[in-house]
Amino acid sequence: MAHQSSYVPKTGFTRWLDQRLPIIRLVNDSFVTYPTPRNLNFWYVFGGILAVMLVVQIVSGIVLSMHYVPNADLAFGSVEQRIMREVNYGWLLRYIHANGASMFFLAVYVHIFRGLYYGSYKAPREILWILGVFIYLLMMATAFFGYVLPWGQMSFWGATVITSLFSAIDQVIPNLGTAITHWLWGDFAVGDATLNRFFSLHYLLPFVIAGVVGLHIWALHVPGNNNPLGIDVKGPQDTVPFHPFYTVKDGFYMVLFFIVFLGFVFYAPNFFGNPDNYIQANPLVTPPDIVPEWYLLPFYAMLRAIPSKLIGVLVLVGSLLTLLVVPWLDTSKVRSCRFRPLMKQLFWVFVADCLLLGYVGSQTADAAWHFGEAELPLVWLARLGTLYYFGFFWVLMPWIGKKEVTRPLPESIAQSVLAKGGH
Repeated sequence: MAHQSSYVPKTGFTRWLDQRLPIIRLVNDSFVTYPTPRNLNFWYVFGGILAVMLVVQIVSGIVLSMHYVPNADLAFGSVEQRIMREVNYGWLLRYIHANGASMFFLAVYVHIFRGLYYGSYKAPREILWILGVFIYLLMMATAFFGYVLPWGQMSFWGATVITSLFSAIDQVIPNLGTAITHWLWGDFAVGDATLNRFFSLHYLLPFVIAGVVGLHIWALHVPGNNNPLGIDVKGPQDTVPFHPFYTVKDGFYMVLFFIVFLGFVFYAPNFFGNPDNYIQANPLVTPPDIVPEWYLLPFYAMLRAIPSKLIGVLVLVGSLLTLLVVPWLDTSKVRSCRFRPLMKQLFWVFVADCLLLGYVGSQTADAAWHFGEAELPLVWLARLGTLYYFGFFWVLMPWIGKKEVTRPLPESIAQSVLAKGGH
């Protein structure tokens, strides 16, 4: 939401700088006086948390890279021996970086679900949503490359299994998938060349993410923030300056978030880790079950639910690409699920479906639920969950948007806030 600049340089230096590089004006207009809807709730703090977590991951990753050795014979030792035992506070940096990845994804999932619930993807914020999806895809790639670097059993076999998925392309275009796989490996098997490539990409991509985050913030500041009501700002009475109202609020919840984050770092640093990844990679010994990190489990469940490798890969890719077209799949003129009773119910079923897929993805491929003498293979739950995932976006969203009877919207944000006793 464009607004007139209120910044006034007060010293000779700031006046000189403002005429040549108005960076102080940019910060003031974007993060101090920026008019923000006055009714943003707790769920809107995760954007700021994500920005801080990105900085934490970049800084800790840069320091760790100074001591890491991307060599198949030395990588495991450089992490478990050198960084963990010899580098000053190396154990702390490693645990901050490893647990920070999980906290990063936890925050981004809340951020995505909040956007879906309040309709933050709808016009005029389509580009904002698409940039957010690209950030998410870059995060997934960065996390995968980083998971390979410790060179434990899960690192090695995860890299082998995931990169081998490209070979499914051979069923459509002969030899193309194999060529892509070998290009990713840098060799004819996962080894030294693979580790070097993944290390380089893992180091590079966070800076790409930072660049796209800059575009994301820019795209946010053009139409302005969405809000829980999903209605447009009608005037100055609907907004407050970003500082101090939201800097204080976001700062408070950020402290709470970091208390949880540091709780894992200091008291349960290996909570999210797989025990097999603390064993050095051995190409001759396959782990009993190969699973990715928790934040990738729903998509892993979709992949395993399909017997055909090619169709499984297409479903996996389709589940991610679907997010890019959400703004055009939702046909409702009302943004927020607060005023869409049927969509609200289906949304929470969708959240439960994603949690179910994550649970199924964490279990073994032949796992089942037992009911007396009967049993239900979990693969069928994964198939039903996958069906609802696609059905939610491609069937329910377009249909409900046209048929649903929505509740009346308030006339303005200020009217809604004041009706609840706000100020």
